[in-house]
Amino acid sequence: MNIKILAVYAVFLAIMSFVSVILYKSDKVKAKKGKWRIKERVLLCFGFFGGAIGALSGMKLFRHKTKHWYFWAVNILGLIWQTGLLGWLILQAFNF
Repeated sequence: MNIKILAVYAVFLAIMSFVSVILYKSDKVKAKKGKWRIKERVLLCFGFFGGAIGALSGMKLFRHKTKHWYFWAVNILGLIWQTGLLGWLILQAFNF
């Protein structure tokens, strides 16, 4: 049962990260064109609640929101708790 939970969580992280990258790219394109932007709250929530790898990758790849310290802080904190939970689930799944 724990392996199924681990698999579901890993898929969840992958999907959230993929969506985060797309959101950062979309917001960067909208910024260049002077269009309505994605709210910062949305970008931060996707990064913190599952998509930290994608959010950090999007920040670096597209050079977007990199000057805002709180984007780094929220996404790094998200990365810490997401990898911590992943590590704990791995330990539980393999009975360590």
